[in-house]
Amino acid sequence: MNSRIEKDIAYKQIEDNKQKVASDPYRLHYHIMPPVGLLNDPNGFVFFKGQYHIFYQWNPFATNHGPKFWGHSVSEDLVHWREAPIALAPDKWYDKNGCYSGSAIVFEDKIYVFYTGNVIDDEGNRNSYQCMAVSIDGVHFEKKGPVIHVPDGYTAHFRDPKVFFNNGKWFMVLGAQTEKETGEAVLYTSSDLKTWIFKGTLLGAESNGGEDFGYMWECPDIFRLGDKDILLVCPQGIPARGFQYQNIFQSGYFAGQIDYDNVSFLHDSFVELDRGFDFYAPQTTVDKKGRRLLFGWLGNAEVGESKHPTVKYNWIHALTIPRYLEWKDGKLWQCPVEELEKLYEDETYYDNVVIDNKKPITLPYVYGNVFAMKLGIKNWQASKLIVQIGESNLIYDQTSQVFTFQRKTFTAPHALESRHCVLKNLKEMLIFKDTSSMEIFLNDGEEVFSSRIFDDLEAKDVIFKVEGSVTINIKKWNVKKITKY
Repeated sequence: MNSRIEKDIAYKQIEDNKQKVASDPYRLHYHIMPPVGLLNDPNGFVFFKGQYHIFYQWNPFATNHGPKFWGHSVSEDLVHWREAPIALAPDKWYDKNGCYSGSAIVFEDKIYVFYTGNVIDDEGNRNSYQCMAVSIDGVHFEKKGPVIHVPDGYTAHFRDPKVFFNNGKWFMVLGAQTEKETGEAVLYTSSDLKTWIFKGTLLGAESNGGEDFGYMWECPDIFRLGDKDILLVCPQGIPARGFQYQNIFQSGYFAGQIDYDNVSFLHDSFVELDRGFDFYAPQTTVDKKGRRLLFGWLGNAEVGESKHPTVKYNWIHALTIPRYLEWKDGKLWQCPVEELEKLYEDETYYDNVVIDNKKPITLPYVYGNVFAMKLGIKNWQASKLIVQIGESNLIYDQTSQVFTFQRKTFTAPHALESRHCVLKNLKEMLIFKDTSSMEIFLNDGEEVFSSRIFDDLEAKDVIFKVEGSVTINIKKWNVKKITKY
């Protein structure tokens, strides 16, 4: 099937389902979503000719993980996004079962994208190819075909190329699975973006204190921030341990110093990047302001996807709001980009609200399904603070120094499920609520919880409860709707 036919079929899916998708009351207001079907990993995040480009894995034909296209959105300000034409369709022998995840770079006034071509033969065997495509205008892409085949010693689970420039050379980091079924991040280098030389394993699944650390590593990303080299990676197959690794697949980072000549990485232990239920496959870029920006998939693979209420409206999943990264106090901090404030309206402000254990309180105008809210917390004389938003709970236990996020499960009508992190103190919460999602930034980005939530849409109250007494400054804004669908 040729590219034009593939894309025409996808566009017909959009038109045929547009009204049904738009009628979903859980449709988000200020997040990037698929026009129809399934969205997953962010791809090719890049700043080009004054515009931000974000691509994403997209199955326009169903709400499960079938053949993947590259959807494409463009923005001048990281806030107001418009859907661009489909960038890549699975229409060549080397990508006929999916144009899988990858990255983009700007070189010689063109966008070069690198992605994994997924091929399944008649017997069900998988083949993978690292492929390149080029665009002069940032909209139309010419495929150049495979530039890397799977090397000896690895399975066909060899994917997600992230290309970057360092010390006069191009590098590509890839997620891989060895024939022993352990995960690795491997490096290639090139002088011309066409011929790539395999340099070896940068880090493997036994590199986190000598323990087995996953059967496959996906979606790697390498960058330098402050005085640290950072490897973002998504290891699969890590058993839960206390509050850690509670989701089916994990997203996190190693920080340290990379020796590119000898392909080695002196690093600290793995740290999860987000503590919520729905975060995976983060990808970063640098913009004209020099900020290291990040998008993540506001979802996770496989478990519970068929239970999402949006499935009956023929769509599922979204991207996170855009964030910028800082290296501070020995860890990565994440904050929403300041451009999101362009969407704020109808500010409500309460100064020095004293909340005690006499009774829960609500405040006029502090409620809704779509809003941003900042809480400055002081004068702690309490053992526990609970902020109930709809049917979800944000809980900080000062005694145990544990923050907990609770949401209603997708499968049981009244059951709650939780995610946690250890937090020495709670000074601030910045909360982005968008119909069926919540992203919570603690202490100016020290910890983050990202989750989809499907509360009763009439449950709009924000209720403050405390065991003891605290004083809170509260700012709350409505957030403008920017989505086109």
